[in-house]
Amino acid sequence: MSESRFIKTLGNRDVLSLAFGAMIGWGWVVTAGIWITEAGSLGAILAFVIGGLLVTFVGLTYAELASALPLAGGEHVYSFKAMGRVASFITTWAIILGYVSVVAFEAVALPTVFEYLIPDYSKGYLYTIADWDVTLTWAGVGIIGSIFIAWINYRGIKFSTAAMFILTLLILIAGVLLISGSSFLGNGQNMQPLFEKGMAGILTVVIMTPFMFVGFDVIPQAAEEIKLPQKQIGKLLIVSVILAIVWYIAVIFGVSRVLSPSEIAESNLVTADAMAKAFNSQMMGNILVLGGIGGILTSWIGFYVGGSRAIYALARAGMLPKSLGELHPKYNTPHKAILLIAVLSTAAPLLGRPALVWLVDAGGLGLVVAWFMVALSFVILRKKAPDMHRPFRLQGGSSIGWIAAIMSLGVSILYMPGMPSALIWPYEWVIVFAWVILGIVFYKISMSKYGTEYSDKHMNEEIARVIKYEDQTDRREKSS
Repeated sequence: MSESRFIKTLGNRDVLSLAFGAMIGWGWVVTAGIWITEAGSLGAILAFVIGGLLVTFVGLTYAELASALPLAGGEHVYSFKAMGRVASFITTWAIILGYVSVVAFEAVALPTVFEYLIPDYSKGYLYTIADWDVTLTWAGVGIIGSIFIAWINYRGIKFSTAAMFILTLLILIAGVLLISGSSFLGNGQNMQPLFEKGMAGILTVVIMTPFMFVGFDVIPQAAEEIKLPQKQIGKLLIVSVILAIVWYIAVIFGVSRVLSPSEIAESNLVTADAMAKAFNSQMMGNILVLGGIGGILTSWIGFYVGGSRAIYALARAGMLPKSLGELHPKYNTPHKAILLIAVLSTAAPLLGRPALVWLVDAGGLGLVVAWFMVALSFVILRKKAPDMHRPFRLQGGSSIGWIAAIMSLGVSILYMPGMPSALIWPYEWVIVFAWVILGIVFYKISMSKYGTEYSDKHMNEEIARVIKYEDQTDRREKSS
């Protein structure tokens, strides 16, 4: 009986909407006010320039590796070939923390947006967490939304990306209206103060940027389902990163020109309020919120794709329970991995609205750790496998990899205790420590059950298979 594998169905439009839609998501709607309040208008822009530089260099290393090793799991494969099994698990488990955090973030963001569209809908007090009252209707909206998005992903990636393309168009329309309206109708005086809280404010926003830019790395996760030349995968990855950098900077610029600092401080959804003020119409604010809901859904769908494929890759290698690596007989999706993410994220609304910031920060640490490991893998493979076929080959040798690794390590340090932007105790550190412990338990159980030999043999065979396939494809293209 032949082994079940992913089917290549994704084209240019699917890949770009998957990555860009996942990156811009909902964060720009719900947290733009926090960025400007913490760092000032120009300070927030500078923070996103710094974060954008980091993600650009990291994205370049991803682009080369994704074109060379187009296997589901992305980081899992690169780090294994470069550094072995343990490093591969650490890298992939860290990136899964980032993905699951985004999925959980969206489950909390959805009921938040309903507060703008339906004021005072939150009823049925349950309890208070971090000085915020969790209610039955508020948590219920997030839980129902989470179940619905899990169902969409369960049904298949082509179904998911078709929905993402439509929703991404909705986001773009709402965002362009906000940016153009606020830029032309706003007042530069509102941008004062340009900097808030000095370097501490900028660093506080810098540690949020990895969470806002994550999404380009969903492309490598779905590499086995992309029906494009491998060089094109690298190009689309970089295009998606550049588009996201421009998007975030434009949003900060537009919002800070329309709303004064006091208006930003009093607003729950600054982008919607900026839109309403710029056009002097509450309806326009509602239109932006609808675009924001599209952002919630695109990001939600995109990171289910990324997270489930990463879990699938670990399970197939025997580093997680093998059942998580099974594909659905009809929909060809890693359905059990999707259900695991659904279980972990559907509980997030029960933590209340403060969880938005906790998930951003804790997930961001997981992301930069994984990015550091990928950049290091890039450098090692340039030396260890110099003749490996690289359809998207970077100029400059290992220097880009070293820059990406150093920047990732530097941003990682910003999360540590003693830094002005350190993770919050106990909430954010509890998320990180719980994830580390869960990973250790999963890994130990899986290794004792399947053995290290199975894991190493599987990974080496998978890498050899894809390299052989790409070599054959390359020879056919040259001969034709």
